[in-house]
Amino acid sequence: MISAEIAEAFYASCCDEIEAPKPGNVHIFADGHGMTVADFLASARAAAGPLAAAGASVGARILGAVEATFAAAGMNTNLGILLLCAPLAMAAGTGGSDLQVALKDVLSGLDRADADQAFRAIRLANPGGLGEAPRYDVRGAAEVSLLEAMAEAAERDRIALQYVTNFRDVFATGTAALEEARRRGLKSPWPTAAVYLNFLAAFPDTHVTRKHGLAAAREIQREAQEMLSILEMRGTDCLNELLSFDRRLKSLRRNPGTSADLTVATLFADRLHKILLKNHNDA
Repeated sequence: MISAEIAEAFYASCCDEIEAPKPGNVHIFADGHGMTVADFLASARAAAGPLAAAGASVGARILGAVEATFAAAGMNTNLGILLLCAPLAMAAGTGGSDLQVALKDVLSGLDRADADQAFRAIRLANPGGLGEAPRYDVRGAAEVSLLEAMAEAAERDRIALQYVTNFRDVFATGTAALEEARRRGLKSPWPTAAVYLNFLAAFPDTHVTRKHGLAAAREIQREAQEMLSILEMRGTDCLNELLSFDRRLKSLRRNPGTSADLTVATLFADRLHKILLKNHNDA
């Protein structure tokens, strides 16, 4: 039963993310970067099962979900999402009531087989701006555990950083933004938009940095801080400004994909927490 709940939570989180106006990223108000809303929804639906598979390792979840994504959409729409959500899904399936405690155990138990499967998934997805790494390059055979590989990449990749900080950004920046949006009474899709803007304003997006350089990422960060201030002052009456920002970023081919991936992970972790709490209380 828990696997079905995890799969449903993942798909619902992806749907929430795609319904929110997220400047520079794909959403229901505007496609972009050669991808459509339909591509993302098909990917989420296909990836949910492998991601939530009972008893599967983190690496098997990542690889299975990427393979299912390519079978459904024929492109990389969600690699970062899957790298973040696979450990969360495994942690939720352990039967504990504290997601962060379970996640810490999952991350500390990652091994070389997880790294090998994750590397295969990354090679299949072939994300833009991947480049070459001086050590533990994903194009070669895994020589270390997945946790060690992520630690090596943590300074240049915010997704890798989550693995060595027990998903600090997700549980601090993301969750705090989500709770504050709900406290203010914002209705869907605005809490999701608030989470995304908080991530975008908090640090330079590493996907943009890899493809366009740190200066471009910092420029987007500054603009996101302005957009976040507008959202906080005017509430939901800022769609035009967000969509104008969106058009500007897409005209420059700048996609803050890391911030979008962290947004999905935040929504997913929030749903998983509620599932675990409910199951614990019902036990």
